[in-house]
Amino acid sequence: MVLFVSDMHFGRGARSAERTKEAALVECLKAHASDIDHLYLLGDVFDGYIEYRHLVPKGFVRFQGLLARWTDRGIPVTYLLGNHDPWHQDHFSEELGVTLIPDSIEATHFGRRLHLAHGDGLAATDPPRSWVRALLRHPVPVRLYRSLLPADIGLGLARWVSRRLHDPDETDAATPARLRTQAHRLLRHEALDGVVLGHGHEPALDRGPDGVYLNTGNWYERRTFARLDEAGLRLQHWNGTRAQGIEARSGH
Repeated sequence: MVLFVSDMHFGRGARSAERTKEAALVECLKAHASDIDHLYLLGDVFDGYIEYRHLVPKGFVRFQGLLARWTDRGIPVTYLLGNHDPWHQDHFSEELGVTLIPDSIEATHFGRRLHLAHGDGLAATDPPRSWVRALLRHPVPVRLYRSLLPADIGLGLARWVSRRLHDPDETDAATPARLRTQAHRLLRHEALDGVVLGHGHEPALDRGPDGVYLNTGNWYERRTFARLDEAGLRLQHWNGTRAQGIEARSGH
C-alpha cells in the first residue's frame, strides 16, 4: 500500500491546534504502518519553512520521529516540496532518511504509472504566479536571504510572507478547477495511469478513459489523504480512530 498526504501547513495555528493536527496525522500513519510500502508527502507539510546550515525550525518532532523510524525500517518516504515549504536543505534527507524532490516526479506502483506533484507549478499558469514561484525557488535569492537575515528574523519573515501570498484559508477558487484541467491534459498527452496532486485543498477523484486524477485535499482542515493498492487509487478521511472511504465526496 502507498499513502499520499499533503497540505498539513504545520506551524500555522495556535500551539494546541498544531499539536492536535500533528497527533492525528501520527495516529493515522501508525494505523497503516503494518501495510505501508511507500509514503509520499505532497508538499506544504509546513506553512512556512526555511532551513539554515546548522539550524532547522523547531517543532513537530513526533511526526519527524515517525518518518525516521519508518525509513530506518526500510520504508521509503518521499517529500515533494510545495509553495509554502520549498527552502529545505539536508535535515530531512540526512537526519530522517527522507527523499526530497523539488518539483514533480513519475513513479510506478502496483503497475500504475503516476505523475506526482504538489501542484503549484501546474496551477501557476499566469505570469505573476509563475514569476513568484521561480523567484522563491531560485538558489541565488534563497542563498542571499539565508546569508543576510538572522534565523529568527528570516523564519518569521518567511512565514509572514507565506501567509500573505498563499493563505490556505483564501485559496483561489479557480485553483481546484485549474489543477483538474492540467491533470487531465497530462493524462491525455502522457503515458500515465494517474495524476496525484495536492495544493487545491479540495479532495477530488476523477476516473476517466485517459486515467485517474486524484487530489488529496488537505490534512490541516479536512484530514483527507489517499491510498493506492491493488484495487487502485482511493480517497480517504481520517475520522480520529480509523480511515474511511470518501469517494462519494470526490469532485466531478
